[in-house]
Amino acid sequence: MSGLLSPQDKEPPRHGQLLLQLLVLLLFGLFTLRFWYLQVHEGREFARKARANQLRQEHVYAPRGLIRARDGELLATNEPAYALGIVREECQDVEATLDMVSRWLDLDRKKVERVYLRGRGKVKPFEPLIISQDLSFEQVAAVEANKLRWPGLEILVRSRRNYAFGELFCHVLGYVAEANENELEADPGLSLGDHVGKLGLEQVLEPQLRGVKGVREFEVDVTGRRMAEVNTQPPEAGQDVTLSIDLGLQQLVHDAMQGKEGVVVVMDSDTGQIMALVSAPTFDANHFTGGISTKEWRALSDDPMHPLLNRVTQSAYPPGSVFKLVMAGCGLHENMLNPSETVFCPGYLKLGSHTFRCWRRGGHGNVNLRRALVESCDVYFYRLGMKLGVDRISKFSFAAGFGKPTGIDLPHEKGGNIPTREWKEKTFGERWQKGEDLNFSIGQGYTLVTPLQVARYISALINGGKLLKPQLLADAPPEVQSDVPLDEYQRMLIKSAMVHTVVDPSGTCWRARTPGVTVGAKTGTAQVTRLTDELKAMKDHEIPYRLRDHAWMAGFGERDGRRYAVVVMVEHGLHGSSGAGPVVKACLDYLFPRAKRGHR
Repeated sequence: MSGLLSPQDKEPPRHGQLLLQLLVLLLFGLFTLRFWYLQVHEGREFARKARANQLRQEHVYAPRGLIRARDGELLATNEPAYALGIVREECQDVEATLDMVSRWLDLDRKKVERVYLRGRGKVKPFEPLIISQDLSFEQVAAVEANKLRWPGLEILVRSRRNYAFGELFCHVLGYVAEANENELEADPGLSLGDHVGKLGLEQVLEPQLRGVKGVREFEVDVTGRRMAEVNTQPPEAGQDVTLSIDLGLQQLVHDAMQGKEGVVVVMDSDTGQIMALVSAPTFDANHFTGGISTKEWRALSDDPMHPLLNRVTQSAYPPGSVFKLVMAGCGLHENMLNPSETVFCPGYLKLGSHTFRCWRRGGHGNVNLRRALVESCDVYFYRLGMKLGVDRISKFSFAAGFGKPTGIDLPHEKGGNIPTREWKEKTFGERWQKGEDLNFSIGQGYTLVTPLQVARYISALINGGKLLKPQLLADAPPEVQSDVPLDEYQRMLIKSAMVHTVVDPSGTCWRARTPGVTVGAKTGTAQVTRLTDELKAMKDHEIPYRLRDHAWMAGFGERDGRRYAVVVMVEHGLHGSSGAGPVVKACLDYLFPRAKRGHR
């Protein structure tokens, strides 16, 4: 039987057994090594991750600082509002959930998805991604009633800014709204859905008003249900702010400017504090806090009176005859003006082939500085402008605070324009012409100023020559930015002429007379277009609104050691006396009430 296999022949090769044993040992070695790596080497890290899955954190939003008027009346407060968030980690079907949210909240499905996609990369999967803000009670109820069927949805309680006087302070305070992409990228302290100040003091004082968020840490079970609260770091509330603005005066000015376009500035001449600041027309700032609708936005942006424009900081105007106060100061400073010397005004002045006319066709006759200011004689200042020239006028104007921002704590402030030879050459590629000195001298031509600048200059004439920064906060100390280059005698000459403009029977500011109060003022009528023969022949009410002249009145009132500058500029108001005068008078009556009503 030699052909049969022996039992030894059926045994596997010995080297195969060794190989199998080695493979088994290697496999166990790998398991052991992996176990050591996970449990020992990376044990702490995985323990931290496990703990993180057990613990969740959420921000505790800090209440925004309150804003009060001068007398303590609340202007900007916080009230609870509800937002809807989606926690992606807990949401079983995001697409279906977004469909339901759009139905419950009656929102466009594509808009809901855009919000979701925008925030997906900025919010962690276990944190709520805010889908919609400012939910109504009915919407909150609809979400809460269906939360069990749609896990991942969460109602968040946030604070919403409320403005007690929505229109009254809209341009001073601005408003609060959701941060945009640029603001989120620029500020690491902001999260998606956070609100920040837009425009006004809400924007300028954002760091102080916002406060610091807190953190709340709590345990969750495997389903994500909140269990015990572990740790809380309380938020730090934003700083409260008190304005220098008098609520009663602000309301009075706002009411007086209804239906008008323009600016009113009332300034404490000794401190620079702003007592009233109105840009008309206005808008309700509360429309923006919860998200303004497309319809509301179009209504505001398409309004021909431009209520969104803050004319206080974003507009500059030709000053008209108000600029004669600057011209008087320049002539005195340069010793090129003798206050008692008279100039004959026949009603016009000829320069070459061009005739520059005075507003009074028959002329004013012989006038000195005081009479020229009281009756606003153009020819007097034409001749003064010819003597001074653009270089002296522009130099003094800059020194008097014109041609540059005042520094008020509001964004986007314009500085106006004081023309120079260099400016015209650079802007138009043309040389300065002699006739432009005459237009410059009566506040026309290329000259643009702001009512804030005028108020600051008026204040300097009566406070010792100090150009003060306009202050909007009640606790802000006076800040002297520079001095007007006039001595006391020169300032008193101009001040006296302003007083006579009010008390003199032929003065243009008689509407500002206030019994028991020293009042000085100067009117101005600033052309917005070249006067054609057709326009000259029209009566005031026949002139198209947008072609009517701007109306200025700039003045001051003082009594019992208190001094205030009041500047009113009414766009297309035609005449300073009738267009702006009544508003100035109303302000003075409020600031200096009759004795029987008691002093304020």
